[in-house]
Amino acid sequence: MQIDTLYLESFRNYEQQFLEFDPACNVIYGENAQGKTNLLEALAYLSCGKSPRARTDRDMIRFGGQAAVMTAGVFVREREFQVRAELSRERRRKLLINQVPVKTGAELSRVYNTVFFCPEDLLLIREGAAARRRFLDVTLSQLRPRYAEALAQYHRTYEHKTRILRDAEERPDLLDTLPEFNERLVRYGAVLIHYRHQFSLRLREYAALNHRECSGEREELEIQYATVSTVTDPGADLSVLMNQLRTHMESHREAERASRLCLSGPHKDDLLVTIDGRDAKQYASQGQTRTAALSMKLAEREIYKNVVGEYPVLLLDDVLSELDPRRQEFVLNRIAGGQVFITCCEDDRLRELLKGKVFHIEHGSVSEMNT
Repeated sequence: MQIDTLYLESFRNYEQQFLEFDPACNVIYGENAQGKTNLLEALAYLSCGKSPRARTDRDMIRFGGQAAVMTAGVFVREREFQVRAELSRERRRKLLINQVPVKTGAELSRVYNTVFFCPEDLLLIREGAAARRRFLDVTLSQLRPRYAEALAQYHRTYEHKTRILRDAEERPDLLDTLPEFNERLVRYGAVLIHYRHQFSLRLREYAALNHRECSGEREELEIQYATVSTVTDPGADLSVLMNQLRTHMESHREAERASRLCLSGPHKDDLLVTIDGRDAKQYASQGQTRTAALSMKLAEREIYKNVVGEYPVLLLDDVLSELDPRRQEFVLNRIAGGQVFITCCEDDRLRELLKGKVFHIEHGSVSEMNT
């Protein structure tokens, strides 16, 4: 899969911009705060309907503007597609595939996929469980539309239940509705656990291979999926998972009412990462945690390839400049075979090592450079 063209209008610091890309490698360079990351953000958004950095769609509209447009021309599965997103401050966004409106970002993921890798991802191991859950959610929402739907439903139900628990002291009658919301959480939660478990098995395999090679065969990385304690086998049938989630939720009923918080469910899931049997979050060096994070993100790309049959578009946002030469070489040896977008700083010499198109960004204006 490859992105051939991109058109931006009133998006972030871009007033109006049209670009044609190389099918293999595209290097985007310039000083900081000129719009390099914004360009990758648009490519990522059009693949799934979510930004890797903005909290709301309105955040992506150019300052002083009322609407923004992003349009990508994509070639995938021997067909051409046009993916378009129209954002507005006044109304709901509009997503279109080949000029036909679609309802959810999950439908965009059926056209093309991206793996977005930024310097913050190098902290994936050291951060809390929420960062690793987001890693799971972003990846699986593109790979499995059913997962994206279940995740959206789970979040809505979780918010409803939280409001009920919060307001129950003044309106005790609200507690009568809890069984219905608990059952929804059990149903959608079982789907999340099922897909997270299956993905984690593949992640564990590919990330271990990557880490072993990047560390010069000196270290062993292991990743284990952790969910609620009553789930003895996350690979069990959905009916079994639902029963075990009910048991866990029932055991936390009084504690939830006392704390007015949802304490039971896969919204507390995590990936447990160890290097040579030691907890990476607590004991790994900075170099080890970066190698582990690299291994996980590059494993994500391989999983996409195996599931979809084509490499996803890889978006590397100023990651290489954060790595030492050995890890830079490791990444560069892994990016062949699919389309790649790489951003780097003005003085970064890495762009001279890469073949393909080179673009320079200055003040939200992009120009293609002669190579």
